[in-house]
Amino acid sequence: MSTILITKASGEREPFSEMKLRRSLQRVGANPALIETIAARIESELKEGMKTSDIYRMAFALLRKKERPVAARYSLKNALMELGPTGRPFERFVGELLKSEGFETQIARIVQGVCVKHEVDVVGTKSDRHIMVECKFHNRPGLRSDVKIALYVQARFEDIEREWKKRPEHGEKFHEVWLVTNTKLTSDATDYAKCVGMTAIGWSYPHGDGLETRIDKHGLHPITCLTSLSGSQKRQLVERDIILCVELLKDLSVLQHVGVSQSKVAAITEEIIHLCHLT
Repeated sequence: MSTILITKASGEREPFSEMKLRRSLQRVGANPALIETIAARIESELKEGMKTSDIYRMAFALLRKKERPVAARYSLKNALMELGPTGRPFERFVGELLKSEGFETQIARIVQGVCVKHEVDVVGTKSDRHIMVECKFHNRPGLRSDVKIALYVQARFEDIEREWKKRPEHGEKFHEVWLVTNTKLTSDATDYAKCVGMTAIGWSYPHGDGLETRIDKHGLHPITCLTSLSGSQKRQLVERDIILCVELLKDLSVLQHVGVSQSKVAAITEEIIHLCHLT
């Protein structure tokens, strides 16, 4: 097969990689026969300049017909963006992720620095570990968190740290600073984070322990993943501060308030159970 260039969300062009497509399908648990079907279908319809979003939609549609929980996992990057348009739901999502790792958390805490007050997105405490977390949410594909964001986060941390060291009995104590984003980080951002000792977490970063890996490990998928809900129903649930699929399981009665018929509740429940590894 000759090389076909596809267009990424950022506008960059790169050669289509069947191996990359197969790896993304394997990562979310698609069975080998379905992977073969999807790869063959996409190869047959590839055209020069086709957008990665078009390839994603084709793969997602085929997955959704055969394996809804797998399709839901495959849609995770888009689902995180659908938590918007504001960053507040993502902040609460990150707070829940930290809770699953043993932290007590607070969201949107006002903390005094030497120079100014700061609204810290998430405060996490575990034993004598006190961390401040800055959440950088993007609701459009192709956007990355760059080094300017990492510099900004570090500057806020240092201002708060200076206040604590100046007045230990009154200042807010933090030992660590984290930057968590729902998209990728640039190499300059990760290099800077390593240099200053900042924990940076994003899509596929750190390698083998990125945001998507942590979500799947703890079964903390956002309700925007669910293929059995409409876009409007998902938005209404987020507006009601229901962010996680596991939260929905605790009170399925809320579904009737967002227009879900009783006949669909069982299918939604089954999708959540398989998606979040609750079987």
